[in-house]
Amino acid sequence: MRMNRYLAFLAATVASGSAMAGGGPLGIDHRVHYDNSGIWNRRDQNALMYGTIATVGIGALAFGSDDKLGNTFWRSVDAMVISGAGAEVLKHTFQRERPSQTDNPDRFFRGWHAQSFPSGEVTAITAAVTPFIVAYGNDHPAVYALALLPAYDAVARVKTRGHWQSDVLAGAAIGAGVGLWAAHRQSPLIVSWLPGGFQVGFVHHFKP
Repeated sequence: MRMNRYLAFLAATVASGSAMAGGGPLGIDHRVHYDNSGIWNRRDQNALMYGTIATVGIGALAFGSDDKLGNTFWRSVDAMVISGAGAEVLKHTFQRERPSQTDNPDRFFRGWHAQSFPSGEVTAITAAVTPFIVAYGNDHPAVYALALLPAYDAVARVKTRGHWQSDVLAGAAIGAGVGLWAAHRQSPLIVSWLPGGFQVGFVHHFKP
């Protein structure tokens, strides 16, 4: 039930301010007032994205998959890699122009320079936090606050005209879907392809 509320929260937050008529596949896409100031600054968006990648990668390597925390980090690795690859395929398939390139949200199939749909960053961040929400949310409800990270990034990407509203909604849906898949697998996928030291983790491997 709480997972359903998490997904509903993502959709509601991302779609906020999108009630006016627009275009695109959901009929909600329109340019918003450009805002690259304060917390919406592109530098802050990049910091969140690269910080998420670094945290998940370092956590997975440090703790390994033999304990719950490390196992969850590796599931986030799975979710980020697989959802990221899927988002890239969709970007090159749909070739949608960004709001920074056009004010028409219906410009799909415009060439390799057009890669707005879906949002890769929202996909990745949502994929990263979903396994943690699944693993720890019921026992520690504060973990649901992690949903604020992709919600923030989604709004920020729209405000800086990097994506349309449906781009970030699609990214959140892809990231959450793959994150749920990764969270409910019997074991993490990518770590199973690596030597056993990665399963133990550097923290446990070097313990005296």
